[in-house]
Amino acid sequence: MNKVILIGRLARDPELRTTAGNISVATFTLAVSRPFTPQNGGDSGADFISCVVWRRQAENLTRYCHKGSQIAVEGRIQTRNYTAQDGTKRYVTEVLVDNLTFLGSRSDNQGGMTPQDNLGDHNYSTNNYDAPTDVANVPTTDISEDPFKDFGEEITLSDDDLPF
Repeated sequence: MNKVILIGRLARDPELRTTAGNISVATFTLAVSRPFTPQNGGDSGADFISCVVWRRQAENLTRYCHKGSQIAVEGRIQTRNYTAQDGTKRYVTEVLVDNLTFLGSRSDNQGGMTPQDNLGDHNYSTNNYDAPTDVANVPTTDISEDPFKDFGEEITLSDDDLPF
């Protein structure tokens, strides 16, 4: 099985290109924090992972995200090699993105897209599957209403009650 799920921030603005067959492809680097704390108490650092996304997702990524935007990607690792102009053989490992999700708020992304924008004129789809583009009849919910109002009484927990 070859499956990758990553959450991180764009290390630089994504680069959009178009193939000879007029298919959009974007390359980007995702900075993913390492999940440990060094013994010396310093920063745990990050891994910088090369990613490739195709078609509409590539266009939406370059339109709505920029350096520092937080995103989640789901895909698979792909390796390839090529011969550089100087004649040396180069090897590349990258994540081929199947699904892409924008995280954070509009203010976090400085003009990036929020889930509520999906109901507008963007016709945005977060995956490579054939999703319906007619969002005019998508039901909306009132997010100011308490979603837990029918679940009974409030329960108070202390730190000692938590298993971690």
